[in-house]
Amino acid sequence: MSIKMLFPILLLGLAVLTGLDSSAVAAVGQPEPWQLGLQDAVSPVAVEGHKFFTLLVWLMTAVVIVVLALLLYVLFRFSNKRNPKPSKTTHHTLLEVAWTVVPVLILLVIAIPSFRLLYYADHVEEADMTLKIIGKQWYWTYEYPDNGDFTFDSLMLDEDAAVSEGKKRLLDVDNPVVLPVDTDIRLLMTSEDVIHSWAMPSLFIKLDAVPGRTNETWTRIPAEYAGTTFYGQCSELCGVNHAYMPIAVKAVTKEEYADWVKQAQEQFASATLPNAVSVASAE
Repeated sequence: MSIKMLFPILLLGLAVLTGLDSSAVAAVGQPEPWQLGLQDAVSPVAVEGHKFFTLLVWLMTAVVIVVLALLLYVLFRFSNKRNPKPSKTTHHTLLEVAWTVVPVLILLVIAIPSFRLLYYADHVEEADMTLKIIGKQWYWTYEYPDNGDFTFDSLMLDEDAAVSEGKKRLLDVDNPVVLPVDTDIRLLMTSEDVIHSWAMPSLFIKLDAVPGRTNETWTRIPAEYAGTTFYGQCSELCGVNHAYMPIAVKAVTKEEYADWVKQAQEQFASATLPNAVSVASAE
């Protein structure tokens, strides 16, 4: 195998290994240009998810190294020059058992922590509050049933306006989700039209919002992230404006959250008005 053929493999391996530690190149709560690896883990589920991701990367790296070594050995040992009369052996019991059992063992190593993570992220037993998320074409609606049951729509800011105001193009919204820190938050997701997907990388959340069904997960934002805004996007192809369904979650202290709830109850008191009216008033 020539150096030119090996170079892409070596480059990919370097990118994977470098991407294990993304803290040096990824900002909290948002993607960065030329970012490698995952965004910084914030929630407890994200921390466990990153551990599982690291396990998978090392497993994949080990498999790639073993397979590459075997290929190089076969190319060297059984070349036409060194092996002019190839063996006609067609079966080898031990080898066939090995290449069946080894992949099964690898899958078991992956399955056990995978199931543990799935159950951990599934739901929280004692939630302090609930946020209901409704996907629509093409924006999000949020309901706070534990704080006065007010509702509001969250739409992407106009691209030119966002740039002129120093905000993030295609990510900032008119009404971000506001959540308190150090709080176990139950997230309920559904949709009114097609399948959407509420994805927030820093919180390790990517859950489908399906019409006629309510899916559940949970999150908790540590106190040190108060004042941070986390960004995500719809991750399910949901129509022509799929790329314009950003998600913005602002973490605040519990005191700030209580003040915001009082303001939100007044601001969104007329949330039953048609969307065009509420959006116009927000602008």
